[in-house]
Amino acid sequence: MIRVLLADDQQLVRAGFKALLDAQSDITVVAEADDGVEAVEHAQALVPDVVLMDIRMPRLDGLAATRQICSDPKLSDVKVVVLTTFEMDEYVFEALRSGAAGFLVKDTEPAELVRAVRAAHAGDGLLSPGVTRRLIAEFAARSKEPDQPATLSRLTDREREVLALVGLGLTNEEIAGRLVVSPLTAKTHVSRTMVKLGARDRAQLVVLAYESGLVRPGWLG
Repeated sequence: MIRVLLADDQQLVRAGFKALLDAQSDITVVAEADDGVEAVEHAQALVPDVVLMDIRMPRLDGLAATRQICSDPKLSDVKVVVLTTFEMDEYVFEALRSGAAGFLVKDTEPAELVRAVRAAHAGDGLLSPGVTRRLIAEFAARSKEPDQPATLSRLTDREREVLALVGLGLTNEEIAGRLVVSPLTAKTHVSRTMVKLGARDRAQLVVLAYESGLVRPGWLG
């Protein structure tokens, strides 16, 4: 059973999400929060599998709440999915840098929301990958000239190659096809890269790929 925490200051939004998710046989909403302070408190007390986190909330916004949850060692397995009204929300990139597993637009189709919760729980990569890649590219293009962090020296040449491919938004199966290896081998390379870089999930690998310069915005086409 996938345990979900809903954090949104709009009761109607929470009610809609709760009804949809609770109707699934493998998902249950364990708590609701109407501000960031409650979200952090519920996360610490209940350790849910997935947190659906609105960005704009009173007392403590979703960005700060995400940062607190993702920096707590006791909550290392909690996946935070940021909810936003607009695809190009200026705060989404910072949320990904803070440890969010990805983001969803609030008016997403019901089936996509359910799929996203399952994907986040399974660690299957970014949500809305095409939009997320474009978002990261836009902000990366505005940022300072990337440098190669010392942590990348921990990676083998193959792992650096895998990091770049993850940064381009490729799935494990696509990486396997590109490198002519099995999907299991590709998954192993991704997992080892995450461990060596101390990344919570693929979302942080994408950010690292851009910030290190392994992937440049123009490569998205």
